[in-house]
Amino acid sequence: MPMEKTFDPAAIEAKWSHEWESRGLYRPARPDATPFTIVNPPPNVTGALHIGHALDNTLQDVLVRYERLRGKDALWVVGMDHAGIATQMVVERQMEARQDKRTNYSREDFVEKVWQWKAESGGQITGQLRRLGCSMDWSREQFTMDPHFTRAVVKVFVDLHKKGLIYRDKRLVNWDPKLKTAISDLEVETVEVKGGFWHFKYPLADGVTLDHGRDYIEVATTRPETMLADMAVAVHPDDARYKSVIGKDILQPITGRRFKIVADEHADPELGSGAVKITPGHDFNDFEVGKRAGFKAAEMLNMFDGDANVIQTADGLIPQEYLGLHRFKRDGVDGARELVVARMKEAGFLIPHVDKDGNEHDAEPRTIQTPFGDRGGVVIEPWLTDQWYVDAETLAQPPMAAVRDGRINIVPKTWEKTFFNWMENIQPWCVSRQLWWGHRIPAWYAEDGRIFVAETEEEAQAQAGTGVALTRDEDVLDTWFSSALWPFATLGWPENTELLKRHYPNDVLISGFDILFFWDARMAMQGMEFMGDVPWKTLYLHGLVRAPDGAKMSKSKGNVVDPLGLIDQYGADALRFFMAAMESQGRDIKMDDARLAGYRNFATKLWNAARFCEANGISASTSFEAPPASLPVNRWIIGEVAATVAAMESAFAAYRFDEAANAIYSFAWDRFCDWYLELIKPVSSEVERGAIDDETKAVAGWVLDQILVMLHPFMPFITEELWTGLGERADYPLITAKWPEPFPKQIIEPPLVVNENKFFAPAIDQQAAEDVNWLIKLVSELRTAKAELGLPPGARLTAHFPASLKGRTDKLSAQLDRLARLEAISFDPAPAGASAQLVVEGETITVPLEGVIDIAAERERLTKALAAATKERDSLAGRLNNPSFVERAKPEAVDKARADHAAKEAEADRLTAALARLG
Repeated sequence: MPMEKTFDPAAIEAKWSHEWESRGLYRPARPDATPFTIVNPPPNVTGALHIGHALDNTLQDVLVRYERLRGKDALWVVGMDHAGIATQMVVERQMEARQDKRTNYSREDFVEKVWQWKAESGGQITGQLRRLGCSMDWSREQFTMDPHFTRAVVKVFVDLHKKGLIYRDKRLVNWDPKLKTAISDLEVETVEVKGGFWHFKYPLADGVTLDHGRDYIEVATTRPETMLADMAVAVHPDDARYKSVIGKDILQPITGRRFKIVADEHADPELGSGAVKITPGHDFNDFEVGKRAGFKAAEMLNMFDGDANVIQTADGLIPQEYLGLHRFKRDGVDGARELVVARMKEAGFLIPHVDKDGNEHDAEPRTIQTPFGDRGGVVIEPWLTDQWYVDAETLAQPPMAAVRDGRINIVPKTWEKTFFNWMENIQPWCVSRQLWWGHRIPAWYAEDGRIFVAETEEEAQAQAGTGVALTRDEDVLDTWFSSALWPFATLGWPENTELLKRHYPNDVLISGFDILFFWDARMAMQGMEFMGDVPWKTLYLHGLVRAPDGAKMSKSKGNVVDPLGLIDQYGADALRFFMAAMESQGRDIKMDDARLAGYRNFATKLWNAARFCEANGISASTSFEAPPASLPVNRWIIGEVAATVAAMESAFAAYRFDEAANAIYSFAWDRFCDWYLELIKPVSSEVERGAIDDETKAVAGWVLDQILVMLHPFMPFITEELWTGLGERADYPLITAKWPEPFPKQIIEPPLVVNENKFFAPAIDQQAAEDVNWLIKLVSELRTAKAELGLPPGARLTAHFPASLKGRTDKLSAQLDRLARLEAISFDPAPAGASAQLVVEGETITVPLEGVIDIAAERERLTKALAAATKERDSLAGRLNNPSFVERAKPEAVDKARADHAAKEAEADRLTAALARLG
């Protein structure tokens, strides 16, 4: 059946996605093949495909399809994360819409409602990943709350607790007052907020004064309300202003609490007064200062409840009027912050801010970096509470050793420094969350406070003894705790399954750099602790996908790009190729609609090239080996296949997705479509109509097959469609075909080496390569000269060649006649007069121009055009050399000026060359 005239991505994508999956082609049975394993970072069950997913999954699929073509037992593990906070929020919002709420139900009934939501609405992203073409092992789709996975999570917690690597402790956490749970650093977003910087007098107790006689210490804060739980004032030990009062007491004005002035290097003498109020129960830095000052966590004062409303501290010193107030103004109602400032001002302890006009204000206006919960949307409160912690410092040691000795290869290497900096300074990992949805912590409490950690309640009861009443911990585990087990729990652990033995460690993990610490590092910790080996051999970290202007995408900026919309507009293949071609190690990707359109055009060009082949009797290759070839153009293109395969394999080995993509793009577009098909195109004119010879048909069909194989990892849909359309091979789909195998570069003669089991590219025929590459350069130079001189492309000219090129021109006479459009080839000296000089590989070919164009008029036209281009180029250069323009103009304006300058510079160079050709 003839191919469709027009390439329609939408028509083929759904068809092939269903075909591949329904036939089990994503995981063909290859029990004797070398395993290749990659696990997909599990998206949230609540999630929808975003542009970062599109990049991450494209790169993974490129690798998986490449290794599958190389004959490996390629396993791409797929699944979803239960996403504790996000999922509970979705379900609770649905309840709110029905005037219902979680607390109307028992824990068990609410969790059952979440499972119902998952069955009905969860996991839409899996269908979206299929649209992208992800060849995952969907038959083994995983979920972090599946029974086997839950068993693994519980076992890890219990085993770590037995080893003393999980413990319960009182520490500061990121507390979300809206969600009423601790959250991870990853779930905290720092936002710039307009706020104030207040200065207060803290009086020295017992008549003590500073050396110059002042009886107070000045402190400043952006959070005045926290002074209700202050426990110290810190000064630098070397700050001469305060040395005499270190160890003396402060009398806090509102609470009347007495506390010490402590020496600590956290206080910076150069900032403000050099003295810092210390609230260890509500500030992460102050917590560490408090510990160094000798306060135990249990002794640190807490002034807030879970809603961030003021409660009484353990010493009972907060005045009654503050109790129950929110921490700061909310819904138009003043909170503790406003009341503290008012009372301190009334008592004369507020130091007003004086602006440049001499006006007094309670506070100095400041833009403050403020932490917000990314889901709750409210300011995070550092809160002192009892939580479960993992001894991350101990678990971090084996992964660091593995990176140092090369068992884990981080790509690009530049991320190693960041990795070590975080791991060497790692803090205890808070793994408990105050939620109902998630893996419930396997710990039970006796009435006397004893804790029993076990895999089941029966085991906990056995530890406690008969008759001891036990109550289970209400908290669940941090989602990252369970996902840290992904590389091995998805393979059947804790059972020692055949799948686990075969596919652990994984080969590579592809991840965004933004979850290096929160997921990647923790997988390395847990994998090495429980499997005794690294979770993967290579960790590839890609950048972010940014808006066209380089800005980070965010809903608030309105610059978020929907990848499904891009697929609708350009096709999945074009989006995938864009992602891979733009993925340059260590760099972010800027969205670019023009490039996307260009890659869609690339797919269309390949489609049209296949239609040309079909129309001229060129069909699928009937053998794995390259057909015998005697014609230079055929031996050349076979060698180009070999060079492309070698370039792609080298790029893949180095995880240079951009270089691999550009290698096949350049070969398919430039070498095959633009030159080879042009070189073999039959003559078609009124006088003569030719046909493509059988040798060339065989070679062209074989080369097109190799293009489809090499391009398949990047553009799976169009390549599979063309593969099937060009020949009857339904029993041999492209997705499970064989990758070409290059041979050493040497001059060869037919017959070519044959490998019955693989496609392969034979060695390069050096002479054929030199001849055809020379022809391409000559035709390109001649076409450029015509364009520069205003001659029509079809104009037939006479060319005078050096005698040394006679053998080559005789060999390529047919192609020279058709492509170079030469009326005559002469080896006599060129006549005197104006001419175009074409220099190709050091040899000069002369094309006389007398009688072809008006030399004087053309020289005048080129001179005027050159003057205009030079003037504009220099004007743009002046703007770009002006620091004021570069620094103050919008980035897009500067980028446009640079692009315009480059274009005018190129135009001036072209016109200069054209004038030079005229002599």
